[in-house]
Amino acid sequence: MWKKWFKFILPTLVIFSITSFAYAWDKGIYLTQYMLENPAKLAYLINEAKVTGINTFIIDHEYYSSHYAPAIAKVKAAGIKNVTRIVVFSDGGNHEQIHSQAHWEEKFKLANDAIKAGADAVQLDYIRYSSKEPSNPQHAKDVYQIIRWFKEKINAAHVPMEIDIFGEVSYYPSMHIGQDIKMFADSVDGVNPMVYPSHFWPYQKYSAEPYKTINNSLNALVGQFNGNTPFKVHAFIEAANFHYIKKTSAAEKQKYLLKEIRGVEDAKGVSGWYVWSANNVYDNLFQVLKNNKTRPADFYKSKTVQK
Repeated sequence: MWKKWFKFILPTLVIFSITSFAYAWDKGIYLTQYMLENPAKLAYLINEAKVTGINTFIIDHEYYSSHYAPAIAKVKAAGIKNVTRIVVFSDGGNHEQIHSQAHWEEKFKLANDAIKAGADAVQLDYIRYSSKEPSNPQHAKDVYQIIRWFKEKINAAHVPMEIDIFGEVSYYPSMHIGQDIKMFADSVDGVNPMVYPSHFWPYQKYSAEPYKTINNSLNALVGQFNGNTPFKVHAFIEAANFHYIKKTSAAEKQKYLLKEIRGVEDAKGVSGWYVWSANNVYDNLFQVLKNNKTRPADFYKSKTVQK
């Protein structure tokens, strides 16, 4: 008799088992591989990161170098999370590149090299068709197959995989570049929408409302999953509005940055932000973080969920 009850109770226990876990609020900055491998510049960025609460570096791995792994070791020794950024298709792929497994293999070699050096996560950027390609519903299906291929290999090394998506994809699939977040959802561990206000059109309108632009975009993305995304979301925000960068004072850039950060902090279902500066200039960001109280890394305490 007890065996029959046991067969019934065991699945029930599994379904309603309670698990506690903790996860961080991530604050990250993007670094080129050159910046990583420049000892003086890296030391400066690590020091400022510690002072300002930045806990994540998104670091390019574009070429093989004997300086790469030792520099990554310095980042990890400082207690900073290392997210390796791999550009899959420079400026987006054409049909031939998208379907070239030999090309995928070359990019995975870079990812695997980074994993061996201690990557905490691998981030795939430009994993899309070129924006110049004509609209085609097949594009997203093609990109989806590539994402699945990479995820299987990267996860096999017990490393999570993120992808970067256009800001517009927070609202709807893009048939030109082949990004559809609902289609991709089961094959990514993290999604990073590039919600740069200067990249929405008309940019004059969206650049003037950085908080609203970012907050609305993130809420739209999470809303596609009824408030419960099956992956982590980190917003890529910009260090400065590139349309007006030469006409904007340091104080105005700092105000812009703070509004972007607040837009991320007030969004639901988001795990943090990554700041993009192509030249890795973050003095204004550091000043913003020193002058203003922002969400701490331990904002999310242990959380109890039912499985």
